Amino acid sequence: MNTTIILWFVASIICDVAGQILFKIGADRLPQGADFRATAAAVARCGWITAGLATYVAEFFIWLRILAEVPLSIAFPIASANFLAITLASAVVLGERVGRRQWLGSFLITCGVIIVARTA
Repeated sequence: MNTTIILWFVASIICDVAGQILFKIGADRLPQGADFRATAAAVARCGWITAGLATYVAEFFIWLRILAEVPLSIAFPIASANFLAITLASAVVLGERVGRRQWLGSFLITCGVIIVARTA
């Protein structure tokens, strides 16, 4: 796997982490217990969610670029490195408490990612 593809994977993971963080911040600002129509209207007005969607649009094009170069059977497991990155970001950026089992699970997924990436 060449450096360019690795950078595309890094960009994809960064977009995924940023998108999830933006969605979480936006979701926390939505009205609680509102009906579907009120929630949909709040989502449409929420800049955080709009930014999350824009980030995911960018990730979509990055992912297409990756898939043009890397077999899906390799690309998808490598992209799952986002599990560790999102866990870390939720703890650092959002201040969420992450338990030992969550860290262990994220670490094990990362080990699998490394094994798959080394076979590429």
